[in-house]
Amino acid sequence: MTPKTLVEEWVRLFNEGNAQALGQLYAEEAINHQVANSPLKGKKAIINSFETEFATAKMTCIVEHIFEDGDWAIMEWKDPLGLRGCGFFQISEGKIVFQRGYWDKLSFLRVHNLPLPTT
Repeated sequence: MTPKTLVEEWVRLFNEGNAQALGQLYAEEAINHQVANSPLKGKKAIINSFETEFATAKMTCIVEHIFEDGDWAIMEWKDPLGLRGCGFFQISEGKIVFQRGYWDKLSFLRVHNLPLPTT
């Protein structure tokens, strides 16, 4: 699977809310760093995070662009609620080994009517 097709599969599973299948796209020691949060290390932590997130909010990823460069795929996305962001995925041996995402956490909390930070 090319980096671009792997990210297309990632989007499909994300939109299904399938944390277990999504987790299988990651290497055992993968790192997922959504810059609004602390980095997650390891497939188990990544799966647990997706399970929590899918139970908390209905999220939909609409791809605007996916670019591929070597072992990297870069995705610009939006969602139906007006949020926008981008994600960088490094792929090795058919698995995501590193992911970094940029999005506005405060806007995410507001549009999903979730509690805002108090500090």
